[in-house]
Parts: sequence; structure tokens; C-alpha cells
Amino acid sequence: MFFRWDWLRPQLTAPVVPTLGPVHPDALTVDLFEDTLRAAETGDFLPYDRDRRWGGEKDEKVLRDDVVHQREHTLIPALSRRGRGTVKVFAYGLHDGILDEAAELAAKLAAAHDVVNARVVRPLGPETTHPRGTRIQLKKFTAGSCPAPVGPVGPVTDWPTDVQETFAPFARVMAGDGLAFLHTQMQAGRCGPVLAAAAEGRIVGAIGPMEVCPDAIGRPQLMPQYFAVLPEARGQGLGRLLWQAAMRWGQSHGAAYQLLQTRVNGPSDQLCQSEGLASLGFTHTTSA
Repeated sequence: MFFRWDWLRPQLTAPVVPTLGPVHPDALTVDLFEDTLRAAETGDFLPYDRDRRWGGEKDEKVLRDDVVHQREHTLIPALSRRGRGTVKVFAYGLHDGILDEAAELAAKLAAAHDVVNARVVRPLGPETTHPRGTRIQLKKFTAGSCPAPVGPVGPVTDWPTDVQETFAPFARVMAGDGLAFLHTQMQAGRCGPVLAAAAEGRIVGAIGPMEVCPDAIGRPQLMPQYFAVLPEARGQGLGRLLWQAAMRWGQSHGAAYQLLQTRVNGPSDQLCQSEGLASLGFTHTTSA
């Protein structure tokens, strides 16, 4: 075993694992970190990797030979070749100098692997004051029933054909939120249902795909979705309707929970906070 849990566990201020992202606190074990090292050697997806559903090969892998694991801090670099390439160094530890050390390692490894981007990912605890970056939130489906939303929301395939045909232009406009990628997966039949909101005969918002998969300890989780509403359709409550419809779908299909990542103080973050989700911490990413 490479990682010492008695060293690593006190450094985990938020339940974030390199290449896997946020995980349920109950599933946060040394085995998850060990599994990322094994996956780096094989190039395979882990059974509970959320990216597995898209098929192909795992793009991001831990650079196991460059991991720094000490009693006071742990630095775990990961490499992605997507686009112009990125090295991320996940910095676990509490001392003030960890960010400088992580940035130095990221820059060195980016040069060594001939990639353009070097970044540092710092997990932060839920008690963090004035947080920036991304908030990790937990929705528990066992805590109470999710009411059915009342409004113009439903699966894309349930809308009339002429409305369904407006999903393509909607997806192009919202490509920055991942909807163009989602549309290609829908067309290829590679993903679960997508829920959409319509107004005046066209789709103006969507959330999906809707899929439930087991996590590392076998507990069913509602997988992350792409979520977007056209700018001109915001402020009408459609985002909340879409989110509520997604939560209703997840609960009715046996999910125990969902983990959501929201930009701090962004619209989705404010929505989830108003819905009473538990905050598990933050991740703050900076350029090295």
C-alpha cells in the first residue's frame, strides 16, 4: 500500500479524490486513493468512475511516480491530454507553504510532459470563510420525499416533435455548459433520459442525463448532470423546476443521494443552498 491513511486522512478537508472528483464522505477511504494509482498503470476506468458512462478511455490519470506523500502534506499530480493538456496537482495539507510547493510541482510536470496548463487544486473544508471556486453539495434522497414539480418540464422525448427539434439549437447556444456534448451523446443513444423545460414552443432549459450508478461502496447515486437555462429564460423559476424534476427522477429510480458541484455564489449554488443541501466543502483551482 502506497498511502498511509493515518497521514492522509487528517489532511482531507473535503471529500475530493484525484481523477474521481467529489465522493460521498462514507465512501472516502484509502482504497479510493490506492485505486487511482492502479488505474494510472492500466488506463482503465474504475468501476465507479463517473466518466465511465461516456465510454472510450480514461483521459486523466495520476502521475504516481511524482506523488509527494508525507506526514504533514500530500501532493497528487494528475495529467490530462485533452485539448492542449493539463497537469493538476491536488494539494492536501494545512500549512501555508503547500500552495507554493504544489504550484512549483505543477509547473515542472507540465514542462516535462509538454502540456500547456499547470494548475493547483486545493480542497477546503465546509467551514471556510469567504470561499471561492466550487462548492460540493450533498442531496440525500432518504431525508424526505421529492415533490413532483408543477410546470413545463418533462423528458425531451415526451415533448411534441417540433419542440424536440429545438433542442439542437438550444444545445449549440449552451455549448459552454456542456449541452452540445450532451446532445451528441443523446443522438448516439449513449446516455440516459434528459429533462427539458419549454416555453413558447421551444426548449429553453435542460438537465441530464438522468442515470443512477453504484458508488465505491455499492450505494446508488444519481450521477452528475449537465444543467443550463437560456439567459433570456432565466428568472422565471425554470431552473428550479428542472432541478426539482431531476431530484424527483433520482429518488423514484432508487438513488440514495447526489453530489453536486456548483460555482460559489452562482445561480446553481444559490438554488441548491435555498433547497437545503448540505455543504461538504470546496475546491479552489488556481494556475501555477
